[in-house]
Amino acid sequence: MKTVEVARVEPRENPHGVDARQLYDAENALVVHISLEPGEALRRHITPTDVFFYVLSGRGVVEVGDEKRDVGPDTLIESPSGIPHCWYNEGDEQLRVLVVKAPRPTSSTQLL
Repeated sequence: MKTVEVARVEPRENPHGVDARQLYDAENALVVHISLEPGEALRRHITPTDVFFYVLSGRGVVEVGDEKRDVGPDTLIESPSGIPHCWYNEGDEQLRVLVVKAPRPTSSTQLL
């Protein structure tokens, strides 16, 4: 059995400039832990595979396509392949989100 502690994984450089830590990378899925501090946001982008987000802690605004929603802990959000999406932390606490891409992308994310 393999275990991974988020705190022991080094953040990866990314075009969003936020704390993003890759926790799992296999043929069938890619899992990333993202932390957004108050005022931080992801750049709007399109992924070449289906994505779902699971909010671990904090509150944030998620945008998928033309819809925006304020979401909090224990919420799962689906973002189908090819649909623009992004996250905003407009609150005063850290927002932690688990990002699961399935299957693992074979091409790059497109920034908008």
